[in-house]
Amino acid sequence: MTSLQETRTPANAELAEVVQALADADRLLVATHESPDGDALGSLLAAKLGCEQFGIDVVMLLPGSLALPREYAFMDLADLQRNPPEDLQERVLLALDCANAQRLGPDRDLLARPRLVINIDHHHDNTRFGDINLVIPEASSTGEILKDVLDRLSARLTPEIAEAIYIAVVTDTGRFQYSNTEPRTLRLAAELIEAGANAQLVFQEVYENVAFAKIKLLARALEHAQAWEGGRLIISMLTRGDFAAAGADEPFAEGIIDHLRAIEGSEMAALIREPAPDRGAPLRKVSLRTAHEAIDVSKIARDLGGGGHRQAAGFPSDRSLKELVTLLREAFREQADSLAV
Repeated sequence: MTSLQETRTPANAELAEVVQALADADRLLVATHESPDGDALGSLLAAKLGCEQFGIDVVMLLPGSLALPREYAFMDLADLQRNPPEDLQERVLLALDCANAQRLGPDRDLLARPRLVINIDHHHDNTRFGDINLVIPEASSTGEILKDVLDRLSARLTPEIAEAIYIAVVTDTGRFQYSNTEPRTLRLAAELIEAGANAQLVFQEVYENVAFAKIKLLARALEHAQAWEGGRLIISMLTRGDFAAAGADEPFAEGIIDHLRAIEGSEMAALIREPAPDRGAPLRKVSLRTAHEAIDVSKIARDLGGGGHRQAAGFPSDRSLKELVTLLREAFREQADSLAV
């Protein structure tokens, strides 16, 4: 059995608290962040399937109105709800892969109404907004932590649960290419495949089933890309006009930033995009990536109102494009200068 306990002592007290709270629950609301990625959706589905084994009434919640990314359409998410259930005050809320409460959407009462809030995450800048917080930054993904929770609950590792957790792990490690891939991560992947996860299907659906509109949107992002600081910083943008010209919805922008990060000589990449107009929504959203282990893009994001991982982060902004480019260049130079000291 693969576990985070292989290489370090986990937060045993918090893990025990989470397990006991789930064991005592009869109604559960499992929620994740807006604009979900594979870790968010895989963890969401695995938690639902695992807790249902114990007769718990589980509702899955994804806040917001944006459509799911097409690459995850093959997942069994037909029961996904976009608004909290009416009996929220009688449920335990399990928040997955959310670094802060704002990631759970604009409903400020969401955390105040449940009986209990459990926060499971692996972002190192998590604000510990739950009544119980199981935050393990050393984990490759939230799915990896959830696997430990389900093991401690004695949930059966069915093929469906194994595949959901595999989706979480494989996407958040960049197909086992990022620095968060450790020996235990690969042992976990092997265990999940042995339990029935279809690795070939996941690869084909997530990475080889790309809509033509997404390719056209990628082309526009590459066309707009500019190199700064001698090619060490790449910045691009996507306007509403770009989305319209490509015939692409906003979820199609997922993953484009990684193509910018892969440009030869780049140490940091930024994608500035205009989200669909919505009351209370920011004028722009900025995604940040770095392949340089010494650069912390989460610090840049936090300083500008966002957050994330050291190598993958983002923030919302109402600043102009020119202002954002200036801020990003200054932030990059500040980190680059500190590395040179």
